Amino acid sequence: MSAPQQALQSTTKRPEASIPFVVDLDGTLLKSDVLFECAMAFIRSQPWRCFSLLIWFIQGKAYLKKQLAQSTYIDVSLLPYDPDVLAMIEEQRSLGRQIVLATASYHSLARRIGEHLQLFDDILATRLECNLSGHHKRDLLIELFGEQGFDYVGNSLEDLKIWRAARHAYVVSPSASVLIAIKNLDNVVQPIISAATGLGEWRKALRLHQWVKNALIFVPLLAAHQIANPLLFWHGLLAFLFFGLCASGVYVLNDLLDLEDDRRHPTKRARPFARGHLSIKSGLMICPLLLIASLGGAWLWLPPQFVLVLAFYYVLTLAYSLKLKRVMTLDVITLALLYTLRIIAGGAAFNLELTAWMLAFSMFIFLSLALVKRYTELLVVSRRGGADKASGRDYYPADMAMLSSLGAASGYLAVMVLALYIRDSATVVLYDHPQIIWLACPLLLFWVTRVWILTHRGLMKDDPVVFALKDPLSLIVGALFFLVFWGAA
Repeated sequence: MSAPQQALQSTTKRPEASIPFVVDLDGTLLKSDVLFECAMAFIRSQPWRCFSLLIWFIQGKAYLKKQLAQSTYIDVSLLPYDPDVLAMIEEQRSLGRQIVLATASYHSLARRIGEHLQLFDDILATRLECNLSGHHKRDLLIELFGEQGFDYVGNSLEDLKIWRAARHAYVVSPSASVLIAIKNLDNVVQPIISAATGLGEWRKALRLHQWVKNALIFVPLLAAHQIANPLLFWHGLLAFLFFGLCASGVYVLNDLLDLEDDRRHPTKRARPFARGHLSIKSGLMICPLLLIASLGGAWLWLPPQFVLVLAFYYVLTLAYSLKLKRVMTLDVITLALLYTLRIIAGGAAFNLELTAWMLAFSMFIFLSLALVKRYTELLVVSRRGGADKASGRDYYPADMAMLSSLGAASGYLAVMVLALYIRDSATVVLYDHPQIIWLACPLLLFWVTRVWILTHRGLMKDDPVVFALKDPLSLIVGALFFLVFWGAA
């Protein structure tokens, strides 16, 4: 019998407990990728150093991982671990098997994860001299445990060469290409299929339900009594689409930058990127595609001033995601401005002049709603007994009384702007019976007051705009508000 045959026979006769159970990290035990997690944390904390990533990458992937591990801190306890893989590891540990974490992630991060999980007898990971992936990982495992002297749990095509050298191949959440590739292997254990990442997850990530906010684009058209103009209405539909694509790209980018904050939040932790149901890599790919589609389409079919407003919206939202959302007061003013920019974009798309009344009303009413969001976040912290800042915000629970005062005052100022608008000379020209608009003031007073009382009671679970679209009484008030202006016209 040849030496390789003798080695194979001795391996197959070894007791089950003596064969190491080797587990990959990224995409396997972890429903994410530590390299991308660190990269997003780095961009969020030090956006002015983004080009450093390219410089580090040029010097080698292992060098990039080392620099990111040293330049950022991620809370490994919040990472999205796969419960099915954790259960499988616990089962193998109960059999007395040696459990080994073998990962291409940098060793300092891998050891932190190992210390957190307390599941591994040994950890093999990337060091500066070697990026432990693909054939490097395979060669090291063969050197340590022998050909077919270990079982291996992985998920990607990079793991294919390792599965070929393993006794048993465990495949986790395989892609279509991996499923095709493993058909040629005869040592594959039944693949572990975790939560699906289909269209439903992308619908959540793109926040398609938030597109309803883009209906503000039509406000200038309604105010000018031009809603029946077919050409302008078509421009409005295009503006609605391109603004939605741009906003969705920003939502995805915001989620990628806020991974750790979202995982600490009681409801945002369910977002697809935070849970690991969508990969960070796929998010980074779709962001520029959505931006190109929105700006490119707007450039082709809408006035240049709309493109400028859309570009400014993107830049301001990016600044909000990177910094402004964590600066007291600037965050809520920026949110109010982002809503108002939708109205400004509508004026640009229709080539209609916006009145100071409309812009002032928009800023005050949306500042009130932005403060509702912050109050709601602080209320969650307060009810948990916390006294520290809300995650990713610059407010303490002790600020709640001030925020509610400012928010209610801002809402009432919007009512005052509406009342003053009734006496404007331009209003007399637009409406046959402008005095009827007075009826809109008590309607708005009722709605603003009700929103703040519900918020104070802890009943505001959604974004206040989304709440208004789901709340039957808010819809009735909105319909009556519209009828008042229709009657006045």
